[in-house]
Amino acid sequence: MAKIDVKGTSVTVISGGIYDYISLTDIARYKDSERTDYIIQNWLRNRNTIEFMGIWEQLNNSDFNPIEFDGIRRQAGLNSFVLTTKRWTEATGAIGITSKAGRYGGTYAHKDIAFEFASWVSVEFKLYLIKEFQRLKETEYQQLGWDIRRNLTKSTTASTPTPSRPTSFGRYSPRSRSTSSTPARQTC
Repeated sequence: MAKIDVKGTSVTVISGGIYDYISLTDIARYKDSERTDYIIQNWLRNRNTIEFMGIWEQLNNSDFNPIEFDGIRRQAGLNSFVLTTKRWTEATGAIGITSKAGRYGGTYAHKDIAFEFASWVSVEFKLYLIKEFQRLKETEYQQLGWDIRRNLTKSTTASTPTPSRPTSFGRYSPRSRSTSSTPARQTC
């Protein structure tokens, strides 16, 4: 878990498996710190949001339920339509957005979906969010690169044999480590 600062708002980024998830709750705080759940619910009601998330799931999730998605898509835009993250994920098998309860709870979404939400909240905020997210990833990759190089150096050093005394054939042999002054004999 990492935190990035975007225009004075702390935004949580969670790396889980192959995807990074960004806190929609933190992004919503930029608009209204008291009513983040309503902001996310209003965004989820939007027909364009449903279309975007459905297409994203079809591209990235082989277990996505397109039949349930079509039912939700038909209801989107009606005055009586309400959609929560829980309902979306349970009905469609979605993986791009999730809700967590507890201390680090909130609504989290894949970076593609989070950037779309940020654009709905504020275009300026979205651009700063992308910039800070890229900075975080660059820092992680540099750290990862340093760690890989360090581990490769350690493993190369550990696996390189130390040369012993030369044999009668001019090669080094690990068997020739005897303490006597006569070279070790090689048997074929």
